[in-house]
Amino acid sequence: MIFAIEEINNNTELLPGIKLGYQIYDSCASVPVAVHVAFQLSNGQDPVFYKGSNCSQFGVVMAAVGDSGSTQSISLSRIIGSFHIPQVSHFATCACLSDKQQFPTFFRTIPSDQFQADALAKMVKHFGWTWIGAVRSDSDYGNFGMASFLAAAQREGICVEYSEAFSWTDSYSKIQKVADVVRKSTAIAVVAFIHSGDLRVLFEELAQEPSSSRQWIGSEGWITDPYMLKFSFCAGAIGVAIQQSVIPGLRDFLLDLSPTEVLSELRKVNFSQNGYPVSFDANGDPVAFYELVNWQKSENGVIELVPVSVCSESCPPGTRKVLQKGKPICCYDCIPCPEGEISNSTGS
Repeated sequence: MIFAIEEINNNTELLPGIKLGYQIYDSCASVPVAVHVAFQLSNGQDPVFYKGSNCSQFGVVMAAVGDSGSTQSISLSRIIGSFHIPQVSHFATCACLSDKQQFPTFFRTIPSDQFQADALAKMVKHFGWTWIGAVRSDSDYGNFGMASFLAAAQREGICVEYSEAFSWTDSYSKIQKVADVVRKSTAIAVVAFIHSGDLRVLFEELAQEPSSSRQWIGSEGWITDPYMLKFSFCAGAIGVAIQQSVIPGLRDFLLDLSPTEVLSELRKVNFSQNGYPVSFDANGDPVAFYELVNWQKSENGVIELVPVSVCSESCPPGTRKVLQKGKPICCYDCIPCPEGEISNSTGS
């Protein structure tokens, strides 16, 4: 993302006279977190103060990029769309997001699943697989995607033996039930409109008690995941994938991100926050600050000062220390200064 923004800012043709800034949030593939971020974006003003910047509008969100998942993108769009904030997703493929009545400010740089569903149906028909099974993620991606596929399959004269939905967060018994449906079915071809993480748990369960081999047909959500190669019964899988491309300069950009932006910059860190200095010394240690705590309770319940523990009291002004014979240097007597001399501080 940072590479893409720098490419835009350094190109005089894409957005002439405009520089893009950004803040990155991690939704953790969670709808509640995505909603929380959406409200943050919708609040308008960023609490951070920018110094020495030539930004024309401080802290005003112009657009949002994301989310990766369809479900999170739907939640995000329903909130920020009300404020007419544009949203551009790079990986949310649910066909439902094409509905401009519901999502008027949503855009994406990846095709709608409607096209993928049609392509999968034509592929299945091309190979003569007219009796198939179907599994899907129990999410907007899987449910809407499979609905589009089943409609397309029906138009192609393809019959479906079963259609099962599940999520990797489901109970073991639910995953086992889906696996048993696949094992006991007579359909050899299985279409999986599913997230990679969901299919992994199904394949792990199928591997426990292998059945007759199946022809797996996959959506772009998992078909390029090399992890699936560990399952022998997945050999020969066929599906549609997002076209890959070579981005000039990206490789060098990534290779230049060596741990050394980070190490050199960390050594230079020196700032104060809430009255506390933050910096690192030559050993990588911060400046040490401690609070001295000593619990001393008086009879009335008040916390008192730290108790005194000395061998000899400090010598007052006008006296000097004389070490006590045979005792440590902390033990001494206080005697008056010689005539004509004076000490004007305590403990001289």
